[in-house]
Amino acid sequence: MKKIHIIGLGLLGGSFGLGARQKFPELSISGFDANPQNLKDALTLGIITEAKESPDADTDLVILATPADTLGELLLKTLDQIGENTLIFDVGSTKGKLCQLLADHPKRTQYLAAHPIAGTEYSGPKAAFADLLDRKVMIICELEKTDLHLKEKAYRLFDALNLKLRFMDPEEHDRHLAFVSHLSHISSFMLGETVLQKMADEKNIFDMAGSGFSSTVRLAKSSPAMWAPIFTENKKNILSALDGYIANLTAFRNKIAAEDKEGLFEEMAEINKIREILDLGK
Repeated sequence: MKKIHIIGLGLLGGSFGLGARQKFPELSISGFDANPQNLKDALTLGIITEAKESPDADTDLVILATPADTLGELLLKTLDQIGENTLIFDVGSTKGKLCQLLADHPKRTQYLAAHPIAGTEYSGPKAAFADLLDRKVMIICELEKTDLHLKEKAYRLFDALNLKLRFMDPEEHDRHLAFVSHLSHISSFMLGETVLQKMADEKNIFDMAGSGFSSTVRLAKSSPAMWAPIFTENKKNILSALDGYIANLTAFRNKIAAEDKEGLFEEMAEINKIREILDLGK
Protein backbone atom coordinates (compact mmCIF):
# COMPACT_ATOMS: atom_id res chain seq x y z
CA MET A 1 0.00 0.00 0.00
CA LYS A 2 1.57 3.24 -1.18
CA LYS A 3 -1.18 5.82 -1.71
CA ILE A 4 -4.28 6.92 0.17
CA HIS A 5 -6.65 9.72 -0.84
CA ILE A 6 -9.03 11.30 1.69
CA ILE A 7 -12.03 13.44 0.73
CA GLY A 8 -13.32 15.32 3.77
CA LEU A 9 -10.55 16.38 6.13
CA GLY A 10 -12.46 16.93 9.36
CA LEU A 11 -12.31 14.94 12.59
CA LEU A 12 -12.70 11.46 11.10
CA GLY A 13 -10.96 11.97 7.77
CA GLY A 14 -8.16 13.85 9.51
CA SER A 15 -7.72 11.17 12.17
CA PHE A 16 -7.51 8.46 9.51
CA GLY A 17 -4.81 10.52 7.82
CA LEU A 18 -2.79 11.10 10.98
CA GLY A 19 -3.17 7.49 12.10
CA ALA A 20 -2.15 6.14 8.69
CA ARG A 21 0.93 8.39 8.52
CA GLN A 22 1.95 7.32 12.02
CA LYS A 23 1.71 3.60 11.16
CA PHE A 24 3.00 3.86 7.58
CA PRO A 25 5.52 6.75 7.45
CA GLU A 26 6.35 6.05 3.80
CA LEU A 27 2.70 6.42 2.75
CA SER A 28 1.68 9.18 0.32
CA ILE A 29 -1.59 10.71 1.48
CA SER A 30 -3.39 13.19 -0.77
CA GLY A 31 -6.70 14.80 0.06
CA PHE A 32 -9.37 17.37 -0.58
CA ASP A 33 -11.93 19.35 1.39
CA ALA A 34 -14.58 21.72 0.03
CA ASN A 35 -13.66 24.14 2.82
CA PRO A 36 -10.42 25.93 1.77
CA GLN A 37 -9.41 26.54 5.40
CA ASN A 38 -9.81 22.85 6.24
CA LEU A 39 -7.62 21.97 3.28
CA LYS A 40 -4.98 24.47 4.34
CA ASP A 41 -5.07 23.23 7.96
CA ALA A 42 -4.80 19.59 6.84
CA LEU A 43 -1.58 20.39 4.96
CA THR A 44 -0.17 22.41 7.86
CA LEU A 45 -0.98 19.69 10.40
CA GLY A 46 0.49 16.92 8.26
CA ILE A 47 -2.81 15.10 7.78
CA ILE A 48 -2.12 14.99 4.04
CA THR A 49 1.07 15.36 2.05
CA GLU A 50 -0.57 16.79 -1.07
CA ALA A 51 -3.80 18.64 -1.84
CA LYS A 52 -5.72 17.45 -4.89
CA GLU A 53 -9.40 17.03 -5.71
CA SER A 54 -9.26 13.59 -7.36
CA PRO A 55 -7.26 10.46 -6.49
CA ASP A 56 -4.50 9.19 -8.77
CA ALA A 57 -5.37 6.17 -10.88
CA ASP A 58 -2.98 3.99 -8.86
CA THR A 59 -4.28 5.04 -5.43
CA ASP A 60 -4.76 2.08 -3.11
CA LEU A 61 -7.48 3.43 -0.83
CA VAL A 62 -9.91 6.33 -1.11
CA ILE A 63 -11.62 7.37 2.13
CA LEU A 64 -14.82 9.41 1.91
CA ALA A 65 -15.49 11.39 5.10
CA THR A 66 -17.97 14.08 4.05
CA PRO A 67 -21.49 14.81 5.40
CA ALA A 68 -24.00 11.97 5.01
CA ASP A 69 -26.13 13.67 2.37
CA THR A 70 -23.13 14.19 0.04
CA LEU A 71 -21.77 10.64 0.09
CA GLY A 72 -24.02 9.11 -2.59
CA GLU A 73 -23.14 11.54 -5.35
CA LEU A 74 -19.50 11.60 -4.26
CA LEU A 75 -19.30 7.80 -4.33
CA LEU A 76 -20.63 7.61 -7.88
CA LYS A 77 -18.27 10.35 -9.05
CA THR A 78 -15.22 8.81 -7.39
CA LEU A 79 -15.96 5.29 -8.67
CA ASP A 80 -15.80 6.72 -12.19
CA GLN A 81 -12.32 8.14 -11.49
CA ILE A 82 -10.49 5.22 -9.90
CA GLY A 83 -8.46 2.45 -11.44
CA GLU A 84 -9.32 -1.22 -11.09
CA ASN A 85 -6.96 -1.74 -8.13
CA THR A 86 -8.43 1.02 -5.95
CA LEU A 87 -10.84 0.46 -3.07
CA ILE A 88 -13.21 3.14 -1.76
CA PHE A 89 -14.69 3.11 1.72
CA ASP A 90 -16.82 5.74 3.42
CA VAL A 91 -17.16 6.46 7.13
CA GLY A 92 -20.76 7.67 7.05
CA SER A 93 -23.21 7.11 9.90
CA THR A 94 -25.95 5.76 7.61
CA LYS A 95 -25.55 2.81 5.27
CA GLY A 96 -28.93 1.73 3.84
CA LYS A 97 -29.26 4.35 1.10
CA LEU A 98 -25.64 4.03 0.00
CA CYS A 99 -25.81 0.26 -0.31
CA GLN A 100 -29.05 0.52 -2.31
CA LEU A 101 -27.53 3.16 -4.58
CA LEU A 102 -24.49 0.99 -5.32
CA ALA A 103 -26.35 -2.33 -5.54
CA ASP A 104 -26.12 -2.67 -9.34
CA HIS A 105 -23.10 -0.46 -10.01
CA PRO A 106 -20.50 -2.11 -12.30
CA LYS A 107 -17.77 -1.19 -9.78
CA ARG A 108 -19.70 -2.31 -6.68
CA THR A 109 -16.86 -4.69 -5.75
CA GLN A 110 -14.55 -1.68 -5.33
CA TYR A 111 -16.66 -0.22 -2.52
CA LEU A 112 -16.61 -1.15 1.17
CA ALA A 113 -19.47 0.16 3.32
CA ALA A 114 -17.86 1.07 6.64
CA HIS A 115 -18.66 3.08 9.76
CA PRO A 116 -16.19 3.64 12.61
CA ILE A 117 -17.92 4.16 15.96
CA ALA A 118 -15.55 6.93 16.92
CA GLY A 119 -15.67 10.68 17.35
CA THR A 120 -15.77 13.60 19.73
CA GLU A 121 -18.00 16.65 20.02
CA TYR A 122 -15.39 18.68 18.14
CA SER A 123 -14.98 19.03 14.39
CA GLY A 124 -12.49 20.08 11.73
CA PRO A 125 -8.87 19.09 11.02
CA LYS A 126 -7.61 20.71 14.22
CA ALA A 127 -9.78 18.30 16.23
CA ALA A 128 -8.24 15.23 14.55
CA PHE A 129 -5.71 13.05 16.36
CA ALA A 130 -3.88 9.84 15.45
CA ASP A 131 -5.32 7.66 18.23
CA LEU A 132 -9.00 8.54 17.74
CA LEU A 133 -9.67 5.14 16.16
CA ASP A 134 -7.59 3.05 18.55
CA ARG A 135 -9.66 0.10 19.88
CA LYS A 136 -12.85 1.51 18.41
CA VAL A 137 -15.46 -0.61 16.59
CA MET A 138 -15.58 -0.47 12.79
CA ILE A 139 -18.90 -1.72 11.41
CA ILE A 140 -18.74 -3.28 7.95
CA CYS A 141 -21.87 -3.85 5.86
CA GLU A 142 -22.30 -6.23 2.89
CA LEU A 143 -18.71 -7.45 3.15
CA GLU A 144 -19.39 -10.24 0.67
CA LYS A 145 -20.00 -7.68 -2.11
CA THR A 146 -16.46 -6.25 -1.90
CA ASP A 147 -13.60 -7.75 -3.91
CA LEU A 148 -11.56 -10.14 -1.75
CA HIS A 149 -8.18 -8.78 -2.90
CA LEU A 150 -9.15 -5.13 -2.55
CA LYS A 151 -10.66 -5.37 0.92
CA GLU A 152 -7.33 -6.71 2.17
CA LYS A 153 -5.97 -3.17 1.63
CA ALA A 154 -8.60 -1.77 3.98
CA TYR A 155 -8.01 -4.59 6.46
CA ARG A 156 -4.32 -3.75 6.59
CA LEU A 157 -5.15 -0.15 7.54
CA PHE A 158 -7.86 -1.17 10.02
CA ASP A 159 -5.50 -3.63 11.70
CA ALA A 160 -2.72 -1.03 11.96
CA LEU A 161 -5.13 1.46 13.56
CA ASN A 162 -6.28 -1.23 16.03
CA LEU A 163 -9.92 -1.14 14.93
CA LYS A 164 -12.26 -3.94 16.05
CA LEU A 165 -14.37 -5.17 13.11
CA ARG A 166 -18.06 -6.01 13.40
CA PHE A 167 -20.41 -7.02 10.58
CA MET A 168 -24.00 -5.92 10.03
CA ASP A 169 -26.75 -5.72 7.49
CA PRO A 170 -27.08 -2.04 6.35
CA GLU A 171 -30.70 -1.72 7.42
CA GLU A 172 -29.91 -3.27 10.80
CA HIS A 173 -27.01 -0.83 11.16
CA ASP A 174 -29.19 2.21 10.48
CA ARG A 175 -31.93 1.01 12.84
CA HIS A 176 -29.55 0.38 15.74
CA LEU A 177 -27.60 3.61 15.21
CA ALA A 178 -30.84 5.59 15.34
CA PHE A 179 -31.27 4.45 18.96
CA VAL A 180 -27.74 4.33 20.37
CA SER A 181 -26.16 7.28 18.54
CA HIS A 182 -28.54 9.52 16.64
CA LEU A 183 -31.14 9.73 19.40
CA SER A 184 -28.39 10.53 21.93
CA HIS A 185 -27.35 13.55 19.89
CA ILE A 186 -30.93 14.76 19.48
CA SER A 187 -31.50 14.44 23.24
CA SER A 188 -28.34 16.40 23.96
CA PHE A 189 -29.20 19.16 21.50
CA MET A 190 -32.73 19.49 22.89
CA LEU A 191 -31.55 19.54 26.50
CA GLY A 192 -29.14 22.31 25.55
CA GLU A 193 -31.93 24.23 23.84
CA THR A 194 -34.29 23.84 26.80
CA VAL A 195 -31.69 25.15 29.23
CA LEU A 196 -30.77 28.07 26.97
CA GLN A 197 -34.44 29.02 26.67
CA LYS A 198 -35.07 28.95 30.42
CA MET A 199 -31.76 30.29 31.69
CA ALA A 200 -30.99 33.45 29.76
CA ASP A 201 -28.30 34.40 32.26
CA GLU A 202 -25.18 32.54 31.06
CA LYS A 203 -23.51 33.01 34.45
CA ASN A 204 -26.24 30.96 36.14
CA ILE A 205 -25.70 28.12 33.68
CA PHE A 206 -21.95 28.23 34.27
CA ASP A 207 -22.25 28.39 38.08
CA MET A 208 -24.99 25.82 38.55
CA ALA A 209 -24.20 23.21 35.88
CA GLY A 210 -22.53 20.20 37.47
CA SER A 211 -20.69 17.33 35.85
CA GLY A 212 -23.98 15.51 35.17
CA PHE A 213 -25.29 18.34 33.04
CA SER A 214 -21.94 18.81 31.29
CA SER A 215 -21.65 15.13 30.34
CA THR A 216 -25.29 14.91 29.22
CA VAL A 217 -25.17 18.03 27.07
CA ARG A 218 -21.63 17.41 25.73
CA LEU A 219 -22.91 16.16 22.38
CA ALA A 220 -24.77 19.44 21.82
CA LYS A 221 -21.36 20.88 20.92
CA SER A 222 -21.26 18.61 17.85
CA SER A 223 -21.18 19.99 14.32
CA PRO A 224 -24.64 20.86 12.87
CA ALA A 225 -23.12 20.51 9.38
CA MET A 226 -22.48 16.85 10.16
CA TRP A 227 -25.57 15.97 12.16
CA ALA A 228 -28.42 17.67 10.28
CA PRO A 229 -27.77 15.46 7.20
CA ILE A 230 -27.56 12.32 9.36
CA PHE A 231 -30.96 13.06 10.91
CA THR A 232 -32.61 13.45 7.50
CA GLU A 233 -30.77 10.54 5.84
CA ASN A 234 -31.91 8.14 8.58
CA LYS A 235 -35.32 9.80 8.94
CA LYS A 236 -37.49 6.66 9.17
CA ASN A 237 -35.46 5.00 11.93
CA ILE A 238 -34.91 8.23 13.87
CA LEU A 239 -38.62 9.10 13.87
CA SER A 240 -39.36 5.63 15.26
CA ALA A 241 -36.72 6.12 17.97
CA LEU A 242 -38.08 9.58 18.79
CA ASP A 243 -41.67 8.30 19.06
CA GLY A 244 -40.58 5.75 21.65
CA TYR A 245 -38.46 8.28 23.51
CA ILE A 246 -41.24 10.87 23.63
CA ALA A 247 -43.72 8.24 24.87
CA ASN A 248 -41.33 7.26 27.67
CA LEU A 249 -40.74 10.90 28.61
CA THR A 250 -44.48 11.52 28.75
CA ALA A 251 -45.09 8.48 30.94
CA PHE A 252 -42.25 9.52 33.27
CA ARG A 253 -43.64 13.06 33.45
CA ASN A 254 -47.04 11.65 34.40
CA LYS A 255 -45.49 9.69 37.28
CA ILE A 256 -43.83 12.87 38.56
CA ALA A 257 -47.11 14.81 38.25
CA ALA A 258 -48.91 12.08 40.20
CA GLU A 259 -46.13 12.04 42.85
CA ASP A 260 -45.76 8.32 42.16
CA LYS A 261 -42.50 7.82 44.08
CA GLU A 262 -42.74 4.04 44.01
CA GLY A 263 -43.37 4.00 40.27
CA LEU A 264 -40.46 6.36 39.63
CA PHE A 265 -38.15 4.28 41.80
CA GLU A 266 -39.13 0.99 40.15
CA GLU A 267 -38.74 2.39 36.64
CA MET A 268 -35.31 3.87 37.35
CA ALA A 269 -34.18 0.69 39.13
CA GLU A 270 -35.14 -1.29 36.04
CA ILE A 271 -33.27 1.14 33.79
CA ASN A 272 -30.18 0.79 36.02
CA LYS A 273 -29.60 -2.55 34.27
CA ILE A 274 -28.07 -0.55 31.42
CA ARG A 275 -25.03 -0.12 33.71
CA GLU A 276 -24.25 -3.83 33.51
CA ILE A 277 -24.44 -3.82 29.71
CA LEU A 278 -22.22 -0.77 29.32
CA ASP A 279 -19.69 -1.85 31.97
CA LEU A 280 -19.40 -5.25 30.27
CA GLY A 281 -18.29 -3.54 27.06
CA LYS A 282 -15.44 -1.61 28.69
